Amino acid sequence: MKLKTILVVDDDENDQFICEYTIRKFDPSIKILKAHDGTEALTLLETVTPDGIILDINMPVMNGFEFLDHYASRFKVHAPVVAMLTSSHLGSDRERAMGYSFVKNYFEKPLTIKHLSMMQELLPD
Repeated sequence: MKLKTILVVDDDENDQFICEYTIRKFDPSIKILKAHDGTEALTLLETVTPDGIILDINMPVMNGFEFLDHYASRFKVHAPVVAMLTSSHLGSDRERAMGYSFVKNYFEKPLTIKHLSMMQELLPD
């Protein structure tokens, strides 16, 4: 199965740009949705369930872990692949993120083609 829609949740405009550029390079047909914090992402997810979510940890308003807590409790259907994309090298952040059943990957910035391939491989057939 192919990634058709990806939600990128990151407050940094440069990281948003890099993600969009890399996704377009990987597959220009993928629809890219953007949110700048967890609150904005949750609102968007009330109307759409993307194939993948790329989520930063450190954001204002609602950080990545707060988003994951709300996402777990508010939505019965989750995106097939949720990936953390962060500059955090902390093992404790990785362990905490991977503790959510729907978080499938933990990547360090920047987003790469290999990351997207790994996400796509996890999609159900």
